Amino acid sequence: MESIGKSMKHHNQRSSLQRLRCSVQNYDWGKRGTDSLVARLSALNSSSEIDPEKPYAEIWMGTHESGPSFLIQNGDENNGFLSIGSESLSLKDWVLENPKVLGEKVVQKWGSDLPFLFKVLSVAKVLSIQAHPDKELAKVLHKFMPNLYKDANHKPEMALAVTHFEALCGFISLEELKVVLDNVPEIEELVGSEDANKVFDITDRDDENKVMSVLRSIFTHLMSASKEMITTIIAKMKNRLHVESQVRLLTEKEQLVLQLERQYPADVGVISAFFLNHVNLKPGEALYIGANEPHAYIFGECVECMATSDNVVRAGLTPKHMDVKTLCSMLTYKQGYPKILQGVALSPYVTRYLPPFDEFEVDRCQLPQGESAEFPAVPGPSIFVVTFGEGIIYTSDLKGDVITEGDVLFAPANTQISITSASQLQIYRAGVNSMFFQAS
Repeated sequence: MESIGKSMKHHNQRSSLQRLRCSVQNYDWGKRGTDSLVARLSALNSSSEIDPEKPYAEIWMGTHESGPSFLIQNGDENNGFLSIGSESLSLKDWVLENPKVLGEKVVQKWGSDLPFLFKVLSVAKVLSIQAHPDKELAKVLHKFMPNLYKDANHKPEMALAVTHFEALCGFISLEELKVVLDNVPEIEELVGSEDANKVFDITDRDDENKVMSVLRSIFTHLMSASKEMITTIIAKMKNRLHVESQVRLLTEKEQLVLQLERQYPADVGVISAFFLNHVNLKPGEALYIGANEPHAYIFGECVECMATSDNVVRAGLTPKHMDVKTLCSMLTYKQGYPKILQGVALSPYVTRYLPPFDEFEVDRCQLPQGESAEFPAVPGPSIFVVTFGEGIIYTSDLKGDVITEGDVLFAPANTQISITSASQLQIYRAGVNSMFFQAS
């Protein structure tokens, strides 16, 4: 390890910023070929070819073992990658050896690792209906099913729309649920009239716990129905909607449900979509998702940030392992439309998105040609990704580096940064939530 430390310290003297080569995930739901922002960024980031037939779903920027980032040395041997012996040096190993780059408060709270994972997503096809466990549940799942739940951390997350972005998130309100049960007779057939009537019997005077209990009962009933029953019910619903579409305009949710059915025929997730809020984000709007909240991304491109974890409990719209029992027991069953973040302007060109989680925040920087933006020094690490255009990035030593689309850079704690654009430039920054530093 001593030689790693020496080599890394030598590397660190050149520039405080570290360029990263990042991992790409080719999940089936990703956009294919050059249609995918992820494909275009990844090809530029790692000098690779784009396969027009392949789905490119996510770029991971961080230290998670399932998609590690590696350090690049400018114009050096070893194909530009900082390596020890014959191995490329991962960001995780470098941070472990140089914990100072995280800042004292971050190390005290999270140890010698990056507390957040930054991603870009290109979604062509709906992701599974899923939720992420809280810390207590994550520990239990990881202990008893480590092959399915790879780590013991929670995974609060935030999606910030780069293009128009659609998602399902959180349960609809009680009023909306009553309308759904009135208008989708197949649900009552699936869960039984006893459960359906419980929903209609609830009044404004009933307490929140009763409402949650009834919602839990009906949703668990729905998600646990037999495959045969679900296949029959979905076919029935499809036929009914087809007939009704001849005489009326289908609702947005009905159209969405038919779209999901084309992607995942006879899947319980198709019906459960009626229970969840359909969220449409414009570019520059963000959605955050806490532990134990049901959600599914539907379409579009976003940058996403989360606590460093890959724990997902799935229960529909997926060919992967489904854990319906765990999902139905872990959900909060809170109802109502999720909060959409518009961000707070830090300067004319930089907007900050602050979710209620310590691990991360995201800045969106959009610079017209020839303009500059400042990122003051902060007590924690940052990762920058250039999604469009080119410019020059300066640190406090006034050494400028050219940055172009696909570049990903790690900035250690207490690094002051300014960026000047050579063309229109779009950059996103992830860092530890500034509220964490104010509170600690």
